[in-house]
Amino acid sequence: MNKKLAAALSGGAVLVLALTGCTSGSDDSKNDALNAWAKQVCDAVQPQAKKIEAANAAIQKETSDNSEPAQVQKTDAQAFQDMSDAYKAIGDAVNKAGAPQVDNGQKKLRDAVKELHSLGASYASLKQQVDKLDTKDQAKFADGLKDIATQLDKLSRTGSDALKNLEEGDVGKAMARQPSCKSTSTSTSESAAPSTANG
Repeated sequence: MNKKLAAALSGGAVLVLALTGCTSGSDDSKNDALNAWAKQVCDAVQPQAKKIEAANAAIQKETSDNSEPAQVQKTDAQAFQDMSDAYKAIGDAVNKAGAPQVDNGQKKLRDAVKELHSLGASYASLKQQVDKLDTKDQAKFADGLKDIATQLDKLSRTGSDALKNLEEGDVGKAMARQPSCKSTSTSTSESAAPSTANG
C-alpha cells in the first residue's frame, strides 16, 4: 500500500529539483553580488536537499506490502517531519540571503519564501495525519495511507512556480555556477524517477 505513497513522493522530489537543478549556465554574467547570493543559497540548500532525498528514500524502502503498519507509520511520520523541517530551512535560507539583484527581486524572494514555508507546513500536516492512523486495523490503515498519498500527489503537482520565477534568468545562471547546486541536482534527479511499482 505504501507503494502509492512512494510513487507520489517521487513526484515530490521534483520540488527540490526546482531549487537545485539549475542547468549549467555560461559565464556570461560576471555579477559578483549575484554570484555571492547564489553561493549562499546553494550552500544552505544542499544539506536540506539531501535530507529530503533521504526522507524520500526511507519511504521508498518501506514500500513492501509485508511491512508492518506500525513500522510504515513510524518511517513515514519521520520522513514527513524531515521534509517539513527541510523546506522550512530552505525558506529561511533563501530569506536570509535576501533579494537577488534582479528586476522584481524582492517580490520573487517573498513569493519563493512563502511557497517554501507553505510546503513545510503541508508536510507537517501530513505527519500529523500519519501519526493518527490506526495501525491495529490494516484495512483502515491502508485507506488512511491512500488519502495521504492523494494529498501528497497534489502537493507534488502544486507549483514550485515562485521558485522557478526566483531562479529564472541571471539568478539561474549564477546558481548553475555554484558547485553545491550542481552536485545536488545530479543526485536528486535519480530519486525523482517515477516508481515502477504498481500498488
